[in-house]
Amino acid sequence: MQLEIRPDPAEVGRARRWARSRLAGSGIGVDEPLAETLILLVSELVTNAVVHTGCPAVLRLSLPGAAQESATVRLEVADRSDRAPVPRCVGEDSTGGRGLALVDGLADRWGWCTEGAGKRIWCELDRAAGVNGSASACGGGTSAYEGFAYEAV
Repeated sequence: MQLEIRPDPAEVGRARRWARSRLAGSGIGVDEPLAETLILLVSELVTNAVVHTGCPAVLRLSLPGAAQESATVRLEVADRSDRAPVPRCVGEDSTGGRGLALVDGLADRWGWCTEGAGKRIWCELDRAAGVNGSASACGGGTSAYEGFAYEAV
């Protein structure tokens, strides 16, 4: 499932509402830590696309079926900008610039690849039976933050 995103900051809220509405039927409750993490990741990736590219984007979401207790949730944002995502070093008082660090800390895996004339940034959250929330919150997962690992998917 996907949502077209205009290069407008108001689209971030619309993307969050859209993603939340897609959780119904996936077996992921809107009040579960996994859902909260997913919505935060939607906010960060859509904000990056809107603020840093000035181009339309497409939000894609792959959710497990309701019966699956162990599955992977995948979130992708594709845009038409050929500019690579670049992490920023920001001071303690900065109000922005931490989006990719948040993605790195919350997702089990993430990366980016070129797509046509633009790029696609993706992240994945594992939903394991009996586990609430993202494994990377406890130090698990694979980090693509340092060196921006390139993965063709």
